[in-house]
Formats: sequence, C-alpha cells, structure tokens
Amino acid sequence: MNSKPTFSDEIANMIHAGHGSPLSACIQCGTCSATCPSAPFMKHTPRRLIALINANYKEEVLASDTYWYCASCYHCTVRCPKDIDIAGLMYGLKRYSMWKSAYQEGLVGPVFSEAFVKMIFGSGRSFEPVLATTYLFSLDIKEFIGEIQTATGLMLKGRLPILPARIKRLKNFKRMIGRIIPVGGLE
Repeated sequence: MNSKPTFSDEIANMIHAGHGSPLSACIQCGTCSATCPSAPFMKHTPRRLIALINANYKEEVLASDTYWYCASCYHCTVRCPKDIDIAGLMYGLKRYSMWKSAYQEGLVGPVFSEAFVKMIFGSGRSFEPVLATTYLFSLDIKEFIGEIQTATGLMLKGRLPILPARIKRLKNFKRMIGRIIPVGGLE
C-alpha cells in the first residue's frame, strides 16, 4: 500500500543525503533563531519554520521568505544541540520551492538562482555583470548609482572583465551538470 508522502516526509527525504539529525529531532529550543543574524528580516524564524515543516504546513512554508534570507553563515547548524543541519535545510527549501515554482513573488533569490544556473550551464563560469541585472533594478537610485560606480572602477582596474570567459570542454561540463541538477530547457 503506497501512500503519498507528507510535506514533512518530502523535506526529510530531500535533505536525507546531508549529515545531521532529522528535523523530527528538533526540540524547539530556539538556539537557531537566537544565533541567526538574518532572523529579524525573516517572516518566520528558523525554529518556527522547522515547526511548520514538522506540522506539514506546506503552503505557509513555501510562502515564507525565511530560507531566501538565510545568510549561509552556519551559526544555526553549528550551535544546534540536536545536530540538525539547518543551513542544509535552507538550501534544500530553496531548491524545493524553485522545483515546485512555489515561492513568494518579488524575491531576488529565485531570479538570481535561475540566472546563475543558466549562466554556469551556458559558459561554465560566473559573470558578475549578468548576475547584477537580477537585482540592480530593485535598488533605489542612490544604491543603483553606487553599484554602477563600483562596477566601473573594477572594470577600469581590470578586476571585472567586459566579456564572460568560457571553460574548455563545455559540452562535457554541461553533461555533468545535467546529471546533478535538473536543467530542463537549458540545452
């Protein structure tokens, strides 16, 4: 008798390949939230997000911006008394929400991630001027001008190339990436 896995089971299975304890081991101590430098900007703290996942509140979790605000500093993971890989969970939730196309509108993270994957798949390398366009136009005019000035200074000093570089054996690289990441439509 096969039954459809719950949201909590889906997330647990997705991060199973990582190390650490399962989310069900969380004792809701709040250490992750207390040490998170991004918590004040999140809709839900990491502790609350884990509670929502364990309670199978899929829509609330996917509507949250919590995992997109994660700074990947690993404070939560290192300090968790139950050895839960919370930073790994945040990465997993980003991938899951993009896979399901279920994320909050207006976030820079999903657009940036998609642009990054497409760029890496296309040339094998990151190229900052292309990535900047994913968030540059969301800045106010003062921040926008500051970013343009910084980029111009980097280009003039030869620290930011004008054209993107490509790697050798790009076809082999694309085949390898295709085995790791579902990249439908990027051929």
